[in-house]
Parts: sequence; C-alpha cells; structure tokens
Amino acid sequence: MCGIFGYIGSQQACPLLIQGLERLEYRGYDSAGVCVKDIDLQVVKQEGRVGDLKQLPSVSKLKGTLGIAHTRWATHGAPVKKNAHPHLSKSFAIVHNGIVENHGTLRLMLEQEGFEFVSDTDSEVLAHLIEHVYAGDVVSAVSQALSLVEGAVGLAVLSQEYDSIVVARRGSPMIIGVGKDELFISSDAAAVLPHTRSVVYLKEGQIALLSRSGYEVVDASSGVSVHPEVERISWTLEHIEKGGYPHFMLKEIFEQPRTIAEALRGRLTDKGVQLSVDVSGVERIVIVACGTSWHSGLIGKYLIERLARVPVEVDYASEFRYREPVLSPKDLVVVISQSGETADTLAALRLAKRVGAKTLGLVNVVGSTIAREVDSGIFLRAGPEIGVASTKAFTSQVACLSLLALKLREDKGMPIARFAAELLSLPEKVSSVLELSESIKKLAEEFVSEKNFLYLGRGTNFPLALEGALKLKEISYIHAEGYPAAEMKHGPIALIDEHMPVFFIATKDSSYEKVVSNMQEVRSRGGRIVALVSSVDAEVSKLADHIIVVPYASEELSVVVNAIPLQLFAYHVANLKGLDVDKPRNLAKSVTVE
Repeated sequence: MCGIFGYIGSQQACPLLIQGLERLEYRGYDSAGVCVKDIDLQVVKQEGRVGDLKQLPSVSKLKGTLGIAHTRWATHGAPVKKNAHPHLSKSFAIVHNGIVENHGTLRLMLEQEGFEFVSDTDSEVLAHLIEHVYAGDVVSAVSQALSLVEGAVGLAVLSQEYDSIVVARRGSPMIIGVGKDELFISSDAAAVLPHTRSVVYLKEGQIALLSRSGYEVVDASSGVSVHPEVERISWTLEHIEKGGYPHFMLKEIFEQPRTIAEALRGRLTDKGVQLSVDVSGVERIVIVACGTSWHSGLIGKYLIERLARVPVEVDYASEFRYREPVLSPKDLVVVISQSGETADTLAALRLAKRVGAKTLGLVNVVGSTIAREVDSGIFLRAGPEIGVASTKAFTSQVACLSLLALKLREDKGMPIARFAAELLSLPEKVSSVLELSESIKKLAEEFVSEKNFLYLGRGTNFPLALEGALKLKEISYIHAEGYPAAEMKHGPIALIDEHMPVFFIATKDSSYEKVVSNMQEVRSRGGRIVALVSSVDAEVSKLADHIIVVPYASEELSVVVNAIPLQLFAYHVANLKGLDVDKPRNLAKSVTVE
C-alpha cells in the first residue's frame, strides 16, 4: 500500500512528483523518493514524510521533464533511507508497490551473478532482475523479469538509455493519466486528478510504455497490443482519496475481502502452512495485546486450543508486567499490535525476552519496534489503516491467528485440509455480507438515540461481542458492553428492560440452542433483540425484533464473517449521529504511552 507517481511531458517533473506524493501520502509515509531523468538518472530519497523529502536542497536542484516517485509504507526492510524507493541498478530505476514473495531466491541468484544489493527490500530485486534480463527492449525486459516473480506488482521503470516510463500491473493497481501533450502515472487517481480527468486503468497483466509521443499498452503474457478505453473521472478529489467512500472507516470495512485474502496469500499451499515461525517445543502460548488486538487474541485462544490442543493464556498488555507472570523457554509469547508501537505491548514483549521465552509478533507495520524486536513475526498485510477504530486489521489478525493454529496443528501431525479450505473461503463470504450495508444502515436508524447497548455471544462470538461493543462505544459514544451470553444471568440481566437493546450473535454452532435460550430470557423481560444468525428458524423469528442473516461458516471461523455486520452497525450509528467517524474523540491510532 505504497504510493507511485510519475510524469513525462514538457514541464519540470520534480515539483509535479512531489505534489503527487503529497496526494498519496496516506498510502505510505515512512520514506519517500524521486528519480528525475535529465542526462542521467538522478535519485533523491529520504526517510520520513514527503515534507522531509521536499525540504532537502538536493530536491530543488533536480532538473528534467521525466521522472518517477514513491512514498513508502514498509513491508520488507525498516523505514530508513536505504530502503526508500526508487531503487537503482546500473541502467534502471524502479518504484514498486506490492510484495515479491520469492525475493530471497531471486536475490541469491542475482548475487551469484555479481549484483550488489544496498537495501533490505524485496523491491530492489526487480531493478537488478530487469538489468539482468535486459537485451535492448525495456518492455520485453520488464515482461521477462515479471515472469520470474511471484507476488503482487505495481511497477514503474525508468531507463538510462530511453526517454520513457514502463508501467506494469499485476495484482497492484496502476493508472495512466492522459493530459495534453503529457502523461502521468499513479497507483491512485487522487494524484492524477489535479492534472487530468482522463485516465486509463491498466488491467491485470498489462504493461504500458509511455513516451513523449504517447502510450502503448500490451498484454504481458502474449505481447499483443491492446487498446484500453480512456475513462473520465467523475469523483471529487476528496472522494478519490477515500476511494469514493465518505469515510476511511467505511472504505476499510469494504476492503476486508482483499485484506483477508492478502493475509492468507502464499501461506496456505498444497505443501501446508507456510509461516516462518519457530513453534518447536512450545508447550504453552501466552497472547498479550490491547484493545481490539486483545479481542483477536481471545479468539486466537479458542482457535489454538481447539485446533492444536495447546494451552493458551490471554493477557492485557497493560496488566501483564505487573502480575509478575511465570514464563519459561517452553512458552511462546505472542504480541499483537496493529501499529507495532503500542507501549504496553512493547513492554510486555521485552519482559518476555528477558526471561527467555520465545516471542512472536502479529503486526501491520514491518519496520515497527515490535517487528524488529520479536524472534519471529507474521505480517498482517492489511495495508495502512487510517480510521482510528480498527476494522480490517482485526479480521487480518484473526486470519493470521488461524494460520498459527493450523501451523501448530500441522506440526502435531493432525489434518488441516478442512480448516484450510474454510479459511480460504472467507473473503468470498465477507464480500456477500458487505452487500447488507444498506439494510444495516436502516437498522441503525432505529437505535441512533440509544444510551446503552448489550452484546452477547458464546465461543469465539463472546470476544466478538466485546469487539462489537467496543466499536459502538469508540465511534458513537453509546455505552456498550459485551458479555458471554450465559453470564448475563449473573448480573447484567438486572439491566434488561425495554430501554436496553441486546445484540445477540447467534450463528449456528454447538452452543446455538443455549444462545436461543438466553434470547428467551431477554425477551421475557421486555428487552429488544437484534439477532445475527446464519439461518432463520421459527424460534428466532418469534424472539428477535430485528434479524441479520449472514452466510454459514464453520464454528471455528464464523467470527470473521460475523464481525462485518457489527462493524457496519457501529459505523452507520455513528455516521447518522453526525460524528467524526474516522477520528473519534480522545482516541489515537497508535498508543505509544502507558
């Protein structure tokens, strides 16, 4: 989820490149760089924000009417200057979005051929690989190089020899902006919009050559020229920056089919679970996290104990150090943090390392402190999450914890095929749930004035009840609590009356009948019920005031499907109240103080 921008025309390129990066900075902001071609390829890059790059005296000295630029969100390699794009080989400069899955193998091959690497990134492989196969035709070299690459690629290439930009798309979007006697490239229309509303959206597997006389597009696999349609952008700049959604939170909710698929991509294969984590000799797992990440950890406990039969404890990171936990080298401490910088979680990690326990991080920012300090990690691949209330990072955490559970199960010689198939089916099921957004909005209209809400569930749906309540209170400021459904009788039932709406998560599983009994207890006391179910039977129809139906998923993994309506409900309630959904009061995206 980085940002790419490029220009070829008659204007000085550098100011346009910087402006383009500023439009794209929400896509990545740990480093940035530009390459402008005059007589030579001139590269300037800097860690930090685009503003830090802009202030460098060397940037203002760049002259030329052809260039590419990049603002980075780190995946491979820390967010430092050497890992910033563009990356250079002898005759080429490249900027890249995506992930080169087989970069290790390619790097080794290229090093044996005499290429020297200066960064820790997977992207630098592309520059050297294009150099390695180049035989006079840049488009052919890019096509041949990409045929050797596994993973997602949005790519722009400058050549020392030619005045042109080569652009390729495979799994990561790229756009050509068509102006008057000038062309632009971008990974997002937000950067092109100030210059032109005429765009070409490259399709999967296409490569484009942009020159001063125009552009040509070919199909990479066949080499056949294609003639894509020039489309007209109708969105405002503000909408484009949010992908056409009114808020980043809604956009991120709707990204979840893709982000869940990204979390799983390449990690579930015919050869089993592909994770670079050491779970040998692990006798106990301790999961440590805060907030939404703590909820995903509770779900992870259910998954790991059920699927792998390994005992799991889950702790609030803020409490972990102060209870003097008993840990040993046979324990695996799993720390979960979207930002990778959460202060309490980082402190818990350091305690675990001091006493000799193995550590594993689930983070969304590879270059973060937690990512650097854990023994091993599982990158969420959710992309930058701008909305303060976490949505897509939560489901990616659950997906990655599911993978860890399957890894532990596999290492014990237990079959994983059924669970693996269920995991891989989740993106499609989530897509179908997203179609319920408008009906959930209508439901939200009935509860927008409430002061309290109770969420109830059992099994993995108990921590999801906690998460649903958290989402509602975070962004709508309605007091909400989550409970195990059976625990309602031990206190909270005293609150039930016609003024206390109750959200039941009651999809079909081994405790379904018990949850229906809990519905009867609420109904008999005048409570209003919203029921989230995977099928509607006569009993639920009689008890519930409102019913949301989602696709059936297995008991272990239904929590991912069930999370989407709860996110949408919280979003629509807050939006109907006219609140700042993306920036709720008193909250920060990354909590870096205790």
